[in-house]
Amino acid sequence: MSKPILVLKFGTASITTSKGELDEIVIADIARQVNEIHSKYNLVIVSSGAVGAGKRFLKNYSGTLNEKKAAASIGNPLLMNTYSRYFSPYGISIAQSLCERHHFSNRDQFLQLKKTYEKLWASNIIPIANENDVVSNLELKFSDNDELATLIAAGFGAEQVLFSTSVPGVLDAEGNVIPELDTSDKKVLLLANKEKSSAGLGGMTSKLNFARLANLMGIGVVIFGVRTENGILKALEAKTGTLCHAQKINLPARKKWLASGSLVSGRIQIDAGACKALLKRHSLLAVGIKKILTGFENGEIIEILDEDNNAVAVAKAKIASSSLGKDFNVKNLEVAHADNIVLL
Repeated sequence: MSKPILVLKFGTASITTSKGELDEIVIADIARQVNEIHSKYNLVIVSSGAVGAGKRFLKNYSGTLNEKKAAASIGNPLLMNTYSRYFSPYGISIAQSLCERHHFSNRDQFLQLKKTYEKLWASNIIPIANENDVVSNLELKFSDNDELATLIAAGFGAEQVLFSTSVPGVLDAEGNVIPELDTSDKKVLLLANKEKSSAGLGGMTSKLNFARLANLMGIGVVIFGVRTENGILKALEAKTGTLCHAQKINLPARKKWLASGSLVSGRIQIDAGACKALLKRHSLLAVGIKKILTGFENGEIIEILDEDNNAVAVAKAKIASSSLGKDFNVKNLEVAHADNIVLL
C-alpha cells in the first residue's frame, strides 16, 4: 500500500457517557480529527461501544454472556449509524468489520480479511472493526478490543496504534502522565492501575500488555486521552499521552502473524540449552523439551516456556505432542523448524 497504515482504537469508556449512551460529542470530534489525516493514512478504526449502546434496551440487564450478545446485536447498528452520521459531512464513507478470533488464527482467512481492507482503502473507505460479540464463543473471544487492534496492526504492518482512554495517558503514582515508556522492560506493566472501567473489558493493564506486543512487532504506540483537545492529532506527533517506543526488528509479515495473530493450542517447557539454541535461531528438538504442559497437533501453534515459565517464543509444531510420547531423548527429532519459530 502506498500510504502508511494507522490503527485507532476507541474503548467503550472513551465513546460512551456515564449512562452508557454513545457520546456523540466525542464521536463528532473523532470524525473531525480523522478527516484531517484521512488523506495521509490507510486507517482502521477499532471501536468498542456496541454492548454499551445496546444494553439499556434490555430489561433487567445484568451482564451475562447471552445478554451481552443481545446487547451487541442492538448496539452494532446504533454504533455504525452514529459514526456514519458524523463522518458523512466530510465525504468519508465507513464499512463495518465484525471480527472473530479465528479470522486471525487461520492464515488464509486473515489474508482474505487483509484483501478486503485493501479494497476498502482503495476506495477511501474506513473500516470500523469490532469483535463479533453476537456469535463469538467465550473460549475464542479476544481478551478485548486492545487485542483486536494489536492483531490488525501487526498483521497488516501498521506504522502506529493509538489507544484512546478515559484518562490522559499512563499515570505515575502522583497522577502525572508518563510521557515515554520502554516496554521492553516488563516492569512497565506494574504502572497500570488494576481497576478497569465499568463500561469496558480492558483497562490500563490491557493497553500496556498489547502496547508491549505491538512494540515487539516494531509498531509505535501512543496511549492518550480521547477527551484531550485534538488528542488524535497530538498523539500522532507524540505531543500528548504516553509514547511506547517500537523496537527495531525485521520480521516478515508471516512471522508477525505467527507471533501475534495465531491462536495458541499447546504449551511446552524447554531447558536452558534449548533456550540458547532458539536464541541462535536454531530449530527446536525434542531433546530440549522438559515437559508438555498442553497437548497439540501437527501444524498447531505452541507457546514455548523456559524453566522459569516465562514465554520465550511461539512456533508452528512440526509433529503432534502424542508422537513424542514420554521419552524426549530421540536424537534429531525436530518439533518446530527455525523458520516457524518467533522469539518473544
